[in-house]
Amino acid sequence: MPLTPLDIHNKEFSRSFRGYDEDQVNEFLDQVIKDYEALIRENKDLQNQSFALQERLDHFTHIEESLSKTIIVAQEAADEVRSNSKKEAQLILKEAEKNADRIINESLTRSRKVALEIEELKKQASIYRTRFRTLLEAQLELLNTEGWQSMQFEHKEE
Repeated sequence: MPLTPLDIHNKEFSRSFRGYDEDQVNEFLDQVIKDYEALIRENKDLQNQSFALQERLDHFTHIEESLSKTIIVAQEAADEVRSNSKKEAQLILKEAEKNADRIINESLTRSRKVALEIEELKKQASIYRTRFRTLLEAQLELLNTEGWQSMQFEHKEE
């Protein structure tokens, strides 16, 4: 067990014939008591400071751990968002390509249909022109026949 200032104060020395001067010894012991008390107080203050600093260090260590965990979680979340964004972009791109293919196929189908309709209309127009020409030629031939000319003269003579 460590020595206390009270132990020093209460210490009694035995007397001998050629011993030390009692007053000098008492003065020295008083000085030792004062210094020893000061060292004990200083030691206690340093222990308190050490305890306070250890508490602050523990607090900051806890904050550092929390921040590290938060950064890791944020990084993982950012990676997940990035990954999901890439997947969504790929899906959108595939959907756009599929729609583009569908639109192209529909356009080609319509184009072929319109081309067929145009060919059909050309054929019908050709047939109509041929029939109309035939009709006109028949009518001209009818007008050029003698019967038609004689009908005109008969009517004038009467």
